[in-house]
Amino acid sequence: MKRIQSFIYQQKSFFKKRTVSLQIAFFISTIITVFFLSCAELDEVPQSFISEDDYYKTTADADAAVNSIYYALNSPNGTQVPYNVLFVTGMDFMSDDVLMSLGATNPDVKVQSTLDHTPAALRIKEIWQQHYVAINRANIAIDKIPLISVNNATDSASLKRLVLEAKFLRGLYYFNLVRLFGGVPLVLHETTSLSKENLLVPRATADEIYNQIIQDFTDAESLPWYYASGNANSGRATGGAASGFLSLVYLTRANFNEDNRAANVSTIPNRTVYLQKAIDKSNEIINRSNRYYDLFDDYADVFKKSSKNGKEHLFSAQFKSNANKHGNSYAQRNAALGIKNSNGVTVVNGTLGDAPTKDLISKFRSIDKRRAVILTSKYVVNGVTYTIDKAQNAGFTEVINKYYDSDVPNNLIESGINVPILKYSEILLINAEANNELNGPNNEAHTNYNKIRKRAGLSEFTLGSLSKEQFRDSLYLDLRLEDTHEYKRWFDLIREIDENGNHIMVKTLRAIGKPAASDKHYLYPIPQTEIDINPKLIQNPGW
Repeated sequence: MKRIQSFIYQQKSFFKKRTVSLQIAFFISTIITVFFLSCAELDEVPQSFISEDDYYKTTADADAAVNSIYYALNSPNGTQVPYNVLFVTGMDFMSDDVLMSLGATNPDVKVQSTLDHTPAALRIKEIWQQHYVAINRANIAIDKIPLISVNNATDSASLKRLVLEAKFLRGLYYFNLVRLFGGVPLVLHETTSLSKENLLVPRATADEIYNQIIQDFTDAESLPWYYASGNANSGRATGGAASGFLSLVYLTRANFNEDNRAANVSTIPNRTVYLQKAIDKSNEIINRSNRYYDLFDDYADVFKKSSKNGKEHLFSAQFKSNANKHGNSYAQRNAALGIKNSNGVTVVNGTLGDAPTKDLISKFRSIDKRRAVILTSKYVVNGVTYTIDKAQNAGFTEVINKYYDSDVPNNLIESGINVPILKYSEILLINAEANNELNGPNNEAHTNYNKIRKRAGLSEFTLGSLSKEQFRDSLYLDLRLEDTHEYKRWFDLIREIDENGNHIMVKTLRAIGKPAASDKHYLYPIPQTEIDINPKLIQNPGW
């Protein structure tokens, strides 16, 4: 835990005091090449300059380089980043879970929430750019760390581990990109030449991107399988997390025909192969002797600081209070306004912050134990209980409570609660879903799904009680309720299907009042700024 919490200090040092090959490539290969970032958007300003050859000398150098890749997941720096608010404004506002702030001042984000956006959408551009910044950091680490000369087995093992962590993270960043954009430029090495061949990179196919993702996660399976909470490496990438992501990759591929994402799943080549691989990979975690990963008995423990990086957490974005503004600022956007001694910004109808939709709230049964964890109408601040005022808040009485940190109620941007990117509960549901799609609602599907139901306090299903279609619909609902406000809903919406094998995103969003939803939204547009600079980039259909 100590090492993972020290990321922010090492990363700031890495960028500001020891600017090296990563920074050289950062400016060359992200401003001039396929990434084409404006330097005005960067917060890391070099204060000194060390030559590339003088930097990659020690394991500490390698550790700092890889920490900078993690840092791209959640670094605050005064701007939104993927797992610290960017995904909610760049994805979840478009979904059926999160209300767009009606009082927000950014018209570009407003139109994205109603799916009326264009390829010039700000948050879509930021998602593209920030992922490629992180990929570039990973590429440099993968290329440069093996060149470091060490004289002992311990340092040699550390360097190998760090390269595998960089591959794991590169796999995750490309997995996000391919799910959102489809085929994207595939860049796997530091860009050191300013030739057109190196600068203007065309889109690879989605298959090529997925093949690289699978290779990176497969390599990363050689990492230590698990770190116990409190271990010095707790919170870092593991072999277990790599296997978990592979199961999700295969399940995702089973529902996407990349030539036409809106097409019926019967058109997907090798769908049965992908489903079986999703089952096999999830079972490597579920059935492993000395399993390590498991469900917490209480769903609330998933979001407690005292159980960070515990047995249910395969991989999380790490946050810490009062550590150079390295808190989880989504907590403030979820918390209600007007609670004494608390600085939440959500008037519950979404006027200022981000609130759950009425549709989401309505899906929780009163007996569902998750309801009290996810939704709250009461806050305890300094020992005093406050209730959200229904009249003041347009009839709403509940807000999302997953990231509320009672240790810092008056400074909730400093919430120390992690964002779970992949949990053991998801592994169980991946296995159940893939089994149901391939074999129908068999015993294995029921066994794994019922573990989720039982913990939630819901009735367990008996074998033969549900049809394949009923099992699927029920599982989709529990997946939504388990994972809401974890930056995952859009990924699920574009993947899920109905009883006929047709995708459900368009009809789901139109049903809740988003008439602009259409088949083109199964892919994000390629940012117009990227197409303007790189003529080899071809826009997605419909945009």
